[in-house]
Amino acid sequence: MELENLAKQLNLVIYDTELAKEGNNFIYRIFILKDGENKSVSLDDCEQFSRLISPILDLNPLTDEKYFLEVSSPGLERKLTKIEHFKLSIGEILKIKTKEKEEIISKLLSADDEKITLEDGTILNYADIKSTKTYIYW
Repeated sequence: MELENLAKQLNLVIYDTELAKEGNNFIYRIFILKDGENKSVSLDDCEQFSRLISPILDLNPLTDEKYFLEVSSPGLERKLTKIEHFKLSIGEILKIKTKEKEEIISKLLSADDEKITLEDGTILNYADIKSTKTYIYW
């Protein structure tokens, strides 16, 4: 779909999407980030993107079921589950749990299609990672 191109027009990146069923309702969630170093999105960003894409989704529905559109930020401490998530998170602090049950907190320096490199010198293949999220020191 052309949603990625529309997001770019507003200096946004689509971080993730999901179609979820809650009770009797379907919800199409789109999680967005600002494109660039400061990834924080505002309520205005979410509203503007929602208004831009709503007519397109009305003409090209995702499902035959009625659904509600929800546009939001993925949050400060967001899960990284796709290679694209790692690439979008370069320069951020990550909290990583490895399959060896090790926990690492370090800045992400680089991410390619096979591995990530952290500021502490650690290089991990995606296959060795159990879970990852961005991390904020509180």
